[in-house]
Amino acid sequence: MAITKLGVKTGDTVVVISGKDKGKQGKIQKAYPSNGRIVVEGVAMVKKHQKPRGQGMPGGIVDKEAPIPASKVMLVCPSCKKATRLAHKFIEREGQKPEKVRVCKKCGATIK
Repeated sequence: MAITKLGVKTGDTVVVISGKDKGKQGKIQKAYPSNGRIVVEGVAMVKKHQKPRGQGMPGGIVDKEAPIPASKVMLVCPSCKKATRLAHKFIEREGQKPEKVRVCKKCGATIK
């Protein structure tokens, strides 16, 4: 299986655009580029039956986030607070080679 480009990174704020959690926002906690999936906090909650694994660790049924396809989310621009597509641009710096940055398609702001 080929590694796919996700377009989003760990730590980005995203909004779910389809499925049972449509409209929910959250930060990306983990990315799996080989599967094309991401884990978003508070989205796609599932029940997991967990066995206690150590001293003082409780067992039982715990809620945790399941991975969802990266194609089902859109990045939220930090400056205009809207779901947006990404563009890439090269920024020239004095005495350095050009740096590739992510840019919001709606407002043109640079996204870290």
